Amino acid sequence: MAKKKCPECPKCLPGWLVQFGDLMSLLLCFFILLLSMATMDKKKVEEYFEIMRRSMGFLEGAVDTAEASKESLASYHQDGTDAGNDGDMGGGNDAGDVAAEMKDVAQDFNSDNDMSQDSEVTIQVKNNNEFVMDIPSSLMFDYSDYKINNIQAKKFIRKIARVIRTMSEDMDIEVMGYSSVGEVQSSTIPRDSWDLSALRAISIVKELIKNKIEPSRLKVSSFGSYRPQSDDANENRRVELRFTSTHSDNTDFSGENFFDRIGN
Repeated sequence: MAKKKCPECPKCLPGWLVQFGDLMSLLLCFFILLLSMATMDKKKVEEYFEIMRRSMGFLEGAVDTAEASKESLASYHQDGTDAGNDGDMGGGNDAGDVAAEMKDVAQDFNSDNDMSQDSEVTIQVKNNNEFVMDIPSSLMFDYSDYKINNIQAKKFIRKIARVIRTMSEDMDIEVMGYSSVGEVQSSTIPRDSWDLSALRAISIVKELIKNKIEPSRLKVSSFGSYRPQSDDANENRRVELRFTSTHSDNTDFSGENFFDRIGN
């Protein structure tokens, strides 16, 4: 019987293409298997897919891959949470952002305790990298004492710690103690204003550590009675928390960017 001839048709596909298709199918199965065994963070996966879609031009306004990665991951670190850290995660917030949150905490504390104006917790923003929280000692300690026995004071420090845990890890906290002239004179510790102001600052640091603040971020300073705010002894008895970002940033709150400055 004569061999049947192939009807006229386009040239048949090359034989190697079938093997190549099998190889690609096996690779796809292999990566699906790896994916099924991996522990995935849903939010991270969504962020990475977003980066890929933008870089490959699947979305309008596609951007460079590196720029998209930087923008997307920065957003994740600000908004995401770390399951191993009780829902708190160091974000990219600068001092101005954190100062605004601390002001809310201070206002709640002042209103809950019906504080007079000269006994309120206050916030002073120095620049985009630094702000200071001023806490009158009377809110934390009894006269000539350095132990925190007030339940409301401990709750207040707990709220401060909650905000600190959302800060960027490059932000350091210095706790500075101050006292007034003649507040304590004793042969036992605390012996003088130096001891008293240092021990008060240490008490607040230890309370922050109890509330999961990394000790390496904390520093203690004592000034005794030698940096008074005014002639009023009550105003001089205080503890200040200075928050400073170690990341150098000369940008101020005016919002002027680099291109605005070079254009002037």
